[in-house]
Amino acid sequence: MRLVDRFVRFFDQREPATPLALVRILLGLTTVLTIGSVVIHGLVPVLWFDIADGGYRSHPQGPWLVQLLGGVRPDVVWRLVALSLIGGTAMIAGVGGRFAALVTALSFRAVTGINSHTGGSYDLLLSNALFLAVLAPTTRTLSVDCKLRTGSWTDDTPQHSWVRWLFVYQIVLTYWTTGLQKVSSHWTPGGDFSALYYILQQPSWHRADMRWIASAFPLTQLGTATSWFWEILAPLWLLAVYYAATREREGRARRWFNRLYVREIFAILGVVFHVAIHVFMNVGPFSLVSLAFYPALYSHEELSRVIRRFSPVRSA
Repeated sequence: MRLVDRFVRFFDQREPATPLALVRILLGLTTVLTIGSVVIHGLVPVLWFDIADGGYRSHPQGPWLVQLLGGVRPDVVWRLVALSLIGGTAMIAGVGGRFAALVTALSFRAVTGINSHTGGSYDLLLSNALFLAVLAPTTRTLSVDCKLRTGSWTDDTPQHSWVRWLFVYQIVLTYWTTGLQKVSSHWTPGGDFSALYYILQQPSWHRADMRWIASAFPLTQLGTATSWFWEILAPLWLLAVYYAATREREGRARRWFNRLYVREIFAILGVVFHVAIHVFMNVGPFSLVSLAFYPALYSHEELSRVIRRFSPVRSA
């Protein structure tokens, strides 16, 4: 029971909702960019309409919400697209609280689930994140809701922080399971770590001709090995975030994790990997949605210290 009590006390802690608000803003931005890019390029009919209405394939079923609204018809698709954009914009602004997150999650999942040929795991990850946002008080601060409620854009009133740990768990689980699935000799020790090189030679993945990367093959090997170990060891990241949140407690492992900045090393590598992926590879919004989780790795106090440090206006 002592362990259960510690578990309950830890997840019953409260803090200002700044990390959750930043996650909300980034998730809304990712949703708008993802759906908006399809609209801007005129691909909504091609990707999500039935072949009878101008799409390139037949969609006899569609997700449950699409069926509930009348099936894969142009008017249904456009309504879901509009709801996704409106909901994402509302999340960026911080309007509508949990309801806005729910509308965004349902409409985004419905429209991107129409055509299984045009989506990817990044759509599922974004959908999961949006549903987590439904559980969180994400508009308590840094939002229009906060401005209307308090007269200020920020509110440091403590809120339940357990949802922040769900975001942390989700992104760590995503990285870890991704690494576990990379079992070919091109990825794992004992092989030649050539996976990244071959990926960058495939037109379906790269953004431009990458034949020049052959002259830097050892660098691609280093990138392959580093990313694989980073993903496989992702559970240590979860432990590092926990140790950082409980640094006042005793323990040799806790002291060393914090002293060696294990959490920060994992985060910096993640940012570097995702920026490189976004620049060189065409994998949809994977990098954007993944980075949207990162504010949850830090508490309100830690984020506030960073903001104060880089703020152009400092108190005397």
